[in-house]
Formats: sequence, structure tokens, C-alpha cells
Amino acid sequence: MNIFLNRTKGDQVIWTMVVLLAVTSLLVVYSATGSLAYKMYKGRTEVYLFKQFAFIALGILIIWFAHRVNYIVYSRVALILYLLSIPLLIYTLFFGTNLNDANRWIRLPVINMTFQTSDMAKLALFMYVSRQLSRKQEVIKDFKKGFLPVITPIAITCLLIAPANLSTALLTGATGLLLCFIGRVRIAHILLTIVVAAIPVVLLVGIAMATYDGHHDEAARAGVADASRPGVVTTLKSKGRIGTWIGRVQDFVYARKDDAPYQIQQAKIAIAKGGWVGVGPGNSTQRNFLPHPYSDFIYAIIIEEYGMIGGALIIFIYLVFLIRCIRIFRQCPYAFGAFLALGLSFTLVIQAMANMAVNVNLFPVTGVTLPLVSMGGSSFLFTALAIGIILSVGRNVEQNEGASEATGPEAIDSEEEEAYA
Repeated sequence: MNIFLNRTKGDQVIWTMVVLLAVTSLLVVYSATGSLAYKMYKGRTEVYLFKQFAFIALGILIIWFAHRVNYIVYSRVALILYLLSIPLLIYTLFFGTNLNDANRWIRLPVINMTFQTSDMAKLALFMYVSRQLSRKQEVIKDFKKGFLPVITPIAITCLLIAPANLSTALLTGATGLLLCFIGRVRIAHILLTIVVAAIPVVLLVGIAMATYDGHHDEAARAGVADASRPGVVTTLKSKGRIGTWIGRVQDFVYARKDDAPYQIQQAKIAIAKGGWVGVGPGNSTQRNFLPHPYSDFIYAIIIEEYGMIGGALIIFIYLVFLIRCIRIFRQCPYAFGAFLALGLSFTLVIQAMANMAVNVNLFPVTGVTLPLVSMGGSSFLFTALAIGIILSVGRNVEQNEGASEATGPEAIDSEEEEAYA
């Protein structure tokens, strides 16, 4: 254990934030899965607690091993991982495990475990985009030589993720454009991309608003049947993912307090019960009614048990994590490391903010988890790998600073990168 701790480098504040989120995860997942475990495992309520502990232990090991690797290695494998992610996304789209009309997972042979390929694709994408941005800095303002090589992989990945998981595709695209902005891509090119990407989104919202049948849906919610005219919302919701997206937009825009989507109603009840200080650890009652209280809606359970103060503390932890990653970005002397740390931190924090916004009904319902807090799975492990890579950049920044203080700036190895101005 002492050897493990002595060889733990990188930003110590980030390590602290990771530990705090892991402890929170252990407590809240145990509480949120109590009823489910009792039902599924005949009273053994600790089953999911042990599973989550195993995921956390494995995640910490992944972070530790990843942060011990020189981040230049990630530059060398970025292209390979990205090229591997494309056929995996295509395979998942057509042959993946189907759940709620969406193919998001593939089942691994032998171990019989599923993993969400978009998690790997996002990690590979931002590694590759960071590599491209660092190599194209001299021509980054040029549309053909600088912009296209950077935006093309972002567009391909988002288009392949979107059919099964539109919210993840939109968040990934937004993070990619933000990284492009920081990477000095011409603003006109970014705005052009936003306009093109906004066309299908605006079209989707327009269809949702144009086809909304408020009178019929009110009757449907009240249990009144109308055989002569099937509701537009009901009909559209039966048309696969497009219907689901339209239904969620309509629910978000038009739903009133008494007819909001079921999960939003239950999340609001959990938040209202929590008040300022919460009902206490393990005392949640909404876990028995709220769908996916251990993943998509875990933040509502946090507020119910730990109150608004606990919810604010979670936001504070993610913001501190982002600020420390920005510090690594500013101190890293090489372009790839700087972009890598910032890109991976953005995708984690933006996902966290999206999850919390859904829980408090600021965004339409989506299927994104709360990084390092939601119950373990492939998302948890890839999040751990991303944090390990960020800490790898931070570790090398510390080593370079130490070498500079000891022997002067000329002692710092270029590490096969061009200096980041």
C-alpha cells in the first residue's frame, strides 16, 4: 500500500475529488438499490454494494495505472483507438443489444458482459482530436488543411452515436466544438458547424411542436379513449427513437406540473422531500418509485438524502475538478497534453451538468449518467481511464517543472511534441 501511495503522482486535488465522488457513489448506490436488491436477490440488500465497491476498486486501479503511463503513449495510440471505435459503433448500431428501441451496447463473449461502445468512442475521439489540434496549429485557420481534419472525426462519431443516443451525440459534439474553439479554430468555421448541426435539431423541435395534440393528450392522461383519432404523441412515440425524441421534447415544453413525465414527477418529489439538509443517508423513499435511481436519476436521490446542501457540494466537486484540469492545461508546455487534459475534463463535467440538469427538470429527459457516482458499468470504467489520462498529463507537468527548477529549462525533454505557445 505504501508503495502504491508513494508512486501516486499528479494533481492531488483531483485525486481528492475522485475519492470524494467514489465515497458518495458507494453510499448513494447502496441506498438507491436497496429495494431492487431485496427483490432480485431475496433480501440480500448488500449485493449491489459489493458490486459497486468492486467497480470503484477496479476504477481506482485503472486511474493509477493510466496516470503512470507517459501521456505521449496516448498520442501514439489515439489514431488506432479512433479507427477501432468506428466499426464498433457501426456494429452496435445494427447488431447491438436492444433496450428501449436503442442499440447502445454490445455483449462481450466469454465474460457475458455488456459495454456501451459510445463510452469508448468518446474517449478515443478526444484523444485523436487533441492529437490533430496539436499537429495542425500552424494551419488551424485554414478550412481544408486545419479545420476539416479536426471536425471530420467529430462529425463521424456523433452521427454514428446519434441514432441510438441523441443526447450523448449532442453533448459530444458540443464538447468537441468547445475544444476546437480553445484550439484556435476560426470562429466562422465553428459557427458554420453549429448552423449545420442545428438544422436537424430545429427540425425535430419544430415537428414536436407542430404535431402536439394537447386536447387528446390531456384526455389520454385522464384515461379517456378516442378510437376515432389516435393521439399524435402516442402515435409518434411508437415510431422508435424519433418518436421518443419528439415525445420528450413535447413533454418538456408542454407538460404541466400534474402531467409531467413520470420520472420527472418522482424526481421533483425526491427533491422536495430533501429540502435543505435531506432526510438522511439510506432514508430515501423515492428510490421505490423513481426509475433508474442508481444511474440516470441518482442526483435526485442525493438531494433527497443529503438535501440542497449535498447537491450543491456535488456541483462544487465537479467545478473544482474542472478548475484543476484547466490549471493543468495552462501549465502544460506541449499542445497535445494541454488539449487532452482539457478535452477529457470538459466531456466529464459537461456530462455531469447535463445529468443534474435533467434531474431538476432544466433539460429534457436523457439517458446520461453522473460520472463516478452512478452505478458501475462500462461508463464508470472509461470515466476512470479518462481521469487517469488527465492525471498522466498532470504528472508530467510536475516532472517538467521539477526538471526546470533543478537544471534549467533546457533539461526538459521535448517528448516528441512541438512546444505549445
